[in-house]
Amino acid sequence: MIPGLAEQLRIREQQGLRRVRQVIESPQASRIAIDGRDYLAFCSNDYLGLANHPRLIEAACEGAQRYGVGAGASHLINGHFSAHHDLEQALAEFSGFPQALLFSTGYMANIGAVTALVGREDAIFADKLNHASLNDAALLSRAQFIRYPHSDLAALEKRLAAADLRRKLVISDAVFSMEGDIAPIQQLVALCERYRALLLLDDAHGFGVLGQQGRGSLFMVNQINNHSPNIVYMATLGKAAGVFGAFVAAQDEIIETLIQSARSYIYTTATPPLLSHALLASLKLIKQDEWRRETLARNIVQLKEGLQSLPWKLLPSNTPIQPLLIGDSNEAVRISQHLREQGLLVPAIRPPTVPQGTARLRISLSAAHQPQDITRLSQALQELAAS
Repeated sequence: MIPGLAEQLRIREQQGLRRVRQVIESPQASRIAIDGRDYLAFCSNDYLGLANHPRLIEAACEGAQRYGVGAGASHLINGHFSAHHDLEQALAEFSGFPQALLFSTGYMANIGAVTALVGREDAIFADKLNHASLNDAALLSRAQFIRYPHSDLAALEKRLAAADLRRKLVISDAVFSMEGDIAPIQQLVALCERYRALLLLDDAHGFGVLGQQGRGSLFMVNQINNHSPNIVYMATLGKAAGVFGAFVAAQDEIIETLIQSARSYIYTTATPPLLSHALLASLKLIKQDEWRRETLARNIVQLKEGLQSLPWKLLPSNTPIQPLLIGDSNEAVRISQHLREQGLLVPAIRPPTVPQGTARLRISLSAAHQPQDITRLSQALQELAAS
């Protein structure tokens, strides 16, 4: 037995922090099957309901017929297929940047971009509620790691003004994954321009959902092809886009730097080209199906109205991420389990994913949810609150 591990696991169990995987036996959708039972799920990032869309399934099959299953090599050796290339060009145009570069995951994209752009002679300025992948990237870069309170622009400006280093990089979620709120992007861009800093925005939860045609958080404040040259934009392709992967979009010299220096891009096998073929179909649906974002917006409004009288409060969010603050980890797990017994899947999010004392139910909404689904969840929570 390895010393200390069993005791660590026992303590985690006692604190209500033990995580358990569940095995899904159906396609990802608003209704899923686990262990032979059907559930209404509010725990997916499939915000537009595309993960099981027939057109994407058809495109994946087409891609497999055309390109096979595996890429067989890294992008820089012999694994960069025409499907990858076409998708990168389409993503660059869609996001309003000169170039885009595919990564296997959002985690790898953040690690690769940050560590390629800054090092020991530089400084990173990070929002305290950033995703773990951004924090890990900052630590791996060996740059000076300076954190600022959540969305506190005054604190960030003081830190930027005081730093006299070769290169400055501000990193921030665009939509914060556990809070659901949106970063003050326009002000962040202005600060970075003023202090000659790069700005890396992680738009994992905004791409496909926010902005004109779902083009992402930047299109809530900027017009196409008018992004600041300081911006490095990252978005994932396994959430609203319904497939898998991620991309970084930026100016030519930044993308070329990543191709040459981003270790998580260089030293890994390329994703299967069939996925890029499917993502080209997904991008078309994201552009044309405005009704999906309209339905999602209605679902958000309905949920807020249905939960406004609860003793637990929804955190302020206008995105599909609707966190219901419980506080105590064991209580959050208890409520989640009661909902599960009623056929409703809503995950309890606990430390260290969120700060101590802020355990919550993270309700994730989709365009695939029907009004009666929202009503069912609201009524179940109202009954739990009254019991």
